[in-house]
Amino acid sequence: MRLGINLGYWGAGMDADNLAVAQEADRLGFSVCWAAEAYGSDAATVLSWVAAQTERIDVGSAIFQIPARQPAMTAMTAATLDSLSGGRFRLGLGVSGPQVSEGWYGVKFDKPLARTREYVEIVRKAMTRERLTYEGQHWTLPLPGGPGKPIKLTVHPQREHIPLYIAAIGPKNLEQTGEIADGALLIFPSADHLEDTTLRYLRAGREKAGKTLDGFDVSPTLPLAVGDDKDVARLADTFRPYTALYVGGMGSAKQNFYNQLAQRMGYEKEAAEIQQKYLSGDKQGAAAAIPQNLIDSTTLLGSVDRIADRMKAYAAAGVTTLNLSPAGFTLEERIASLRAGGEALERTGLA
Repeated sequence: MRLGINLGYWGAGMDADNLAVAQEADRLGFSVCWAAEAYGSDAATVLSWVAAQTERIDVGSAIFQIPARQPAMTAMTAATLDSLSGGRFRLGLGVSGPQVSEGWYGVKFDKPLARTREYVEIVRKAMTRERLTYEGQHWTLPLPGGPGKPIKLTVHPQREHIPLYIAAIGPKNLEQTGEIADGALLIFPSADHLEDTTLRYLRAGREKAGKTLDGFDVSPTLPLAVGDDKDVARLADTFRPYTALYVGGMGSAKQNFYNQLAQRMGYEKEAAEIQQKYLSGDKQGAAAAIPQNLIDSTTLLGSVDRIADRMKAYAAAGVTTLNLSPAGFTLEERIASLRAGGEALERTGLA
């Protein structure tokens, strides 16, 4: 199992610190550094900045939002980033959610699976540098009856095949991800529930494509907080606002993928209460309603030895790249957490 680092969103006043964290992860031999986008910083610019100031670590989009870019533009960006980074780019894609897709981009959030499949097909075809033609439900290239003609990408990517990941949570999306992608970007993964909530669907998709999970990158992100084992409850409290935001407020009452995941992990009543409180404006009540075990089972908390044991559980469950999101109020604390994560992996003997 490899380690990655997830920097999340840029522009929160910690940009210089984020770069230092990425550089430390590079020095420690981490496999990949991911950056996200929602409706603030864009991931492509951040990844260019990080790639220019690191040497070995891969840089990955977690995610490029599908409604934000035409697929040919994403192919151009991926090819450019791979070339500039010396073959260190990983392309992560996702449909985002209905609020961002429709409210920010003005793109109807309908048929996300079909849209994702067509998007991936166009991106991959464009990056082969074939003349681009496509006939689908959502895209037709070139547009019929107009002056457009099939053209091809002029940039040469560093590699013939750039690894493509999809952010997936729901069963149908996970199955399609297994079928059409090289890896899955996961959030709120529990080692105890990974087979039932995730891997069986990825495996079914791989089987559709005539493949197995061998070589497929199961790549979740886990928040990390290091401390004494007797302080696990206090460490868990650090992530209550984060968990409440996703389980309670990420999406609408009817369409919150993270809330549905918590339900599939056995927290039906608790997920409903968290969402009800969050959407009614009681964010503190929503955070307080989160069971400690839900946080503990989807984060890495405690001593280096305890974190190492948890890493072993994730590796045994099928995780191949474990992306850390180290907690800390200062750069020094985040760096210390990052180093502790690297030390924990060494103690597992899995590195």
